[in-house]
Amino acid sequence: MILNNKKNKTMPDRDRALDSVQTESRALSGERGYAILELLFYIALFSILSLVVIEAMITMAQSFKETAIQAELAQSGTIMERMSREIRQANNISSISATDLVLNIGSGTSEFKFISSNIQFWQNGSSVGNLNSLNIVVTGLTFTQIITTKGKAVKIALSVRSSNDSAARIFDFYDTIVLRGAY
Repeated sequence: MILNNKKNKTMPDRDRALDSVQTESRALSGERGYAILELLFYIALFSILSLVVIEAMITMAQSFKETAIQAELAQSGTIMERMSREIRQANNISSISATDLVLNIGSGTSEFKFISSNIQFWQNGSSVGNLNSLNIVVTGLTFTQIITTKGKAVKIALSVRSSNDSAARIFDFYDTIVLRGAY
């Protein structure tokens, strides 16, 4: 130890400078830090992981949108249920056309009108409102009267689509309802 101290004290300045350069050279050569290849590897790994996460987020967003569209269309079934309930309670059909239906219910009337992609519901001559929500576009509604010896029925064909669906898929609902007063 003493010899080393003496040697260091007696070492010329040129040797100390050379030793300092060698130490810096070792630090730059990768003995004490990251090599450029390691940095490139980590950047590539981070990029790949980022792409996987972004793709998963895009897939989740698309499936959420599809689920929302399916929920809107499932709610369109309530339109058919409401019309079926009113027809079932009716005593007679007052008038029927391809897109309008007027029913006699007790002492009043119920009416369904297909007007510019909306189904309007009227009771006793006053508008109750649209049966479809804002995101649901009714593309078709057809009423057909069925008369048999045993009674009367109404066949309904309803076509709807979601305004949020970029594919503009149309879903069809069908039902045949027997009038209460007809049996």
